[in-house]
Amino acid sequence: MTLTPTSFSPAAAPAAAPPPPALIQLREVEKTYAGRTGTGAVTALHTITLDVPKGAILGVIGRSGAGKSTLIRLVNGLERPTRGQVIVDGTDISALDERALRHERRSIGMIFQHFNLLARRTAYDNVALPLEIAGVSSAAIKNKVMPLLDLVGLADKARRYPAELSGGQKQRVGIARALATDPKVLLSDEATSALDPETTEQILALLRQVNAELDLTILLITHEMSVIKAVTDRVAVIDGGRIVEEGPTFDLFTRPQHPTTRSFVSSITGNELPAHLASRLSAQPLAGSQVLVRLTFTGGDASQPFLSVLTRKLNIDLGIIQGNVDYIGGHPFGTLVVSTPADQAHLQALTDASRELGLQVEVLGYVA
Repeated sequence: MTLTPTSFSPAAAPAAAPPPPALIQLREVEKTYAGRTGTGAVTALHTITLDVPKGAILGVIGRSGAGKSTLIRLVNGLERPTRGQVIVDGTDISALDERALRHERRSIGMIFQHFNLLARRTAYDNVALPLEIAGVSSAAIKNKVMPLLDLVGLADKARRYPAELSGGQKQRVGIARALATDPKVLLSDEATSALDPETTEQILALLRQVNAELDLTILLITHEMSVIKAVTDRVAVIDGGRIVEEGPTFDLFTRPQHPTTRSFVSSITGNELPAHLASRLSAQPLAGSQVLVRLTFTGGDASQPFLSVLTRKLNIDLGIIQGNVDYIGGHPFGTLVVSTPADQAHLQALTDASRELGLQVEVLGYVA
C-alpha cells in the first residue's frame, strides 16, 4: 500500500445526537444580480441549502466576496432570492409582501459591524426606537429598555450619546436594540470586525450569554476563524457563493475536509507549516528524504504522551517539526507534525500504530 501526500484518515467520531429542529432554513437558494451594461449577470449565491438549529449559534465564514453578506440579507428580507426559499420559524420570508415582511422582521434582530446607532439619540432612545416604531407605550418601553441595558452592562450609560461611548459600548447598545422586540433570531453581520481583540472577546461572551439565557438562535457572519472558534456551535464555510463544508465547530476544526476549511483552520490553530518547509515539500520521496506526518489527537486523549509511546513501540526516531494543543468549545485537541525517514515500511508502521492509538494521520509530503 502506498500512501500519497494527500491521504487523510480521520479517527472514528462518537455518534452525535440529532440537532434540534431548524429555526432558519435555506432551501436551494440562489441570488443573481444584474451586471453593469455589457458585463452580464453576477451570481452571488449558488444553490445554498443550510439549516440553523433552534437555540444554536451557527457561524458562516468566508473570505471577502464569498457571499456572506448576501446570505444574511436574504434571511432578514433585505434581499429576495432569485430562486429557492428562505424560511424562518416556518414562515417563507421570500414569499411575503412588504407589509407582512415588516411585521416578520420584528422577530429577527440584527447587529451590524458599524453599530448603526443614531447620533442624536441616547443609548436609551436608540434601544427604544424599534419599540416606538411598533407603537409601544412609553411606560412599556421603559420597562423593556432598562432591563436590556442592564443585561448588556450599560444601565449607567442610558443617557449617554453614541459619541460618548466606546466601540464596545456602542455594540452593546446595538445588541440591546436588536433584542428589544423579543426576536426569535439574532443576525450578526461582522459585529466584532471593528473592535479590538479584548472588546471582541467581551462581545462574544455577551452573545453566548444572550444565547443561553434567552434561548436565542444566532446566525453569525464573519471572516475571522477566531470568532468561529470562540462562540459557535456549528459552522458553515462559504466559498465562491457555495457552502463547501458544514457541521459542528469541533468537527470542522479537528477534521477539516475542504481546502478552504483547512486554510482557515490552519490560520488559527498553528497547523500551517513554516514557509521554509512548505516550499520544499515534494509529493514523491527523494533520495535521503524525510516524510512529514501530521498526527491529530482529540478530546481527553490530547494530553497523552503519544510521541514517547510511538517511539518506544516502533523503535524508530521521530523528529518534532511542530506541535500545538488547543481548545474548541471547551474540548481539547492537539496536532503534532513529525518527521521520519521516507521508508515505506517505517511510514506504514507509524500509520498503523497511530491509528491504533486513535490518532488521525495525514501525510504532508517529503522533504530532503
